[in-house]
Amino acid sequence: MKLSKSKKYLKKIQESRVYDVANITPLSSASYLSKEIKNNVLLKREDLQPVFSFKLRGAYNKISLLKEKGDVERVITASAGNHAQGVAYSARKLKLKSTIVMPVTTPSIKVKAVKNLGAKVVLVGDSYDDAYVHAIKLSKNPKFSFVHPFDDPDVIAGQGTIGKEILDECDNKIDAVFVPVGGGGLIAGIGAYIKNLKPSIKIIGVEPKEAAGLYESIKADRRVTLKEVGLFVDAVAIKQVGKVTFPIIKECIDEVVTVTVDEICAAVEDIFQETRSISEPAGALSLAGLKKLAKSRGWKNKNLVAINSGANLNFDRLSHIVERVQLGEKKEVLLSVCIPEEKGSFRKFCKDLGKRMITEFNYRIDDEGEANIFVACRVSEDPKEKTGFIKELKNKGYSPKDLSDNEMAKLHVKHMVGGRAPKDIISYGEQIFRVEFPERPGALMDFLNELGDKWNITLFHYRNQGSAYGRVLVGFQANSSETQRLTKHLSKTGFPFWNESDNSAYLSFLE
Repeated sequence: MKLSKSKKYLKKIQESRVYDVANITPLSSASYLSKEIKNNVLLKREDLQPVFSFKLRGAYNKISLLKEKGDVERVITASAGNHAQGVAYSARKLKLKSTIVMPVTTPSIKVKAVKNLGAKVVLVGDSYDDAYVHAIKLSKNPKFSFVHPFDDPDVIAGQGTIGKEILDECDNKIDAVFVPVGGGGLIAGIGAYIKNLKPSIKIIGVEPKEAAGLYESIKADRRVTLKEVGLFVDAVAIKQVGKVTFPIIKECIDEVVTVTVDEICAAVEDIFQETRSISEPAGALSLAGLKKLAKSRGWKNKNLVAINSGANLNFDRLSHIVERVQLGEKKEVLLSVCIPEEKGSFRKFCKDLGKRMITEFNYRIDDEGEANIFVACRVSEDPKEKTGFIKELKNKGYSPKDLSDNEMAKLHVKHMVGGRAPKDIISYGEQIFRVEFPERPGALMDFLNELGDKWNITLFHYRNQGSAYGRVLVGFQANSSETQRLTKHLSKTGFPFWNESDNSAYLSFLE
């Protein structure tokens, strides 16, 4: 492997000034995950930096060199968040003013953090590229010095100190280092250092499927500009890899792997279980790639490093991540199933599901002779269990449709199943109850058994997201004169319940 373009970075990395502000971060052993995938997995903890991201390294190295040369009053940059904090922190440390242009879509936690570090924030556009164009316009002012987030030799050298630390700390032979990729500054720096000293170590880039600029560029052997990028992994939502970084990456990289949103969410959970810290999606990106490649290649007993690049996560994004984790681990299956619209068929179907943990259950009566049920069940990671489960349902007379990879079903339909009851139900009467019961395997079936088949169920919604109590919204075909008898029947279940028949949400959307 010829390393002409990357070799010059060795000295620049070794002379980098990052340790005026940055920490030497540890390589943490991911012991649970290591046992699960039968490889030694190590996490490079860049989430432990003062700004919770590796970006401080490159930003400080660049700005400190600018100040040493003199003639700089204010630094300016464009960033989706982490580089912004690195620039603001470095500028404050070096007693310089800073202006940060950020996309409007930047998580508020990052915007607030940048402002708190004393920088002036300008919000422009929907992506990094929009912010970049505006920042370049502003940087034409001679008082401004532009600090590129990735496409600059001094920034690349600063990020490359991570590669140096990995080799300095780890005595064991490393087989591969997995690096998240946006514009390419991090993987260019790490790759340049490691490949020039330990060429046997594989450098593997990881990108989201919806922002795979490097993957497409390697395939085309030129820098490709993506028309659109997904914003879930905001820190790497960049349409084109850098002009400076791309030739270095081509020299040093072994391959690029792309991962789904679900796989990234599952890796966020892995990092939490290993470290009790919550990574942002970009921070967990490389671990998602590591898991995917190690499993698909059947690797065993290898020493694998994943860069946990940052932990600047908006708290309100956790609910979305939690919801997608089981799908990312291939441990949940979403199914659409038809059952006969008759008494007892609902409970029979639940019984036919067996002892599996049910995580989502949506049902609404309609005018037809069949009822459509949306159900989510836990399965093991072994794909044979999922296919076996579906085959088992087919053998019992059902025709399940697998929606596990259906993005519309996961994002929208699962929350929209329901609607209003048919006219004959409304004319007779419907009673709605909310019920809670202690959550455990089989608890839902226990509840249905207690309920029995005396009443026609017209609506059923159950959702379990790991809470201590299962929560059910259930409707019965019953008029007001039957309310007392129905309430007495529900009391026999032993579970707390509330009559919600007059609830305004029910009256507006479900009656």
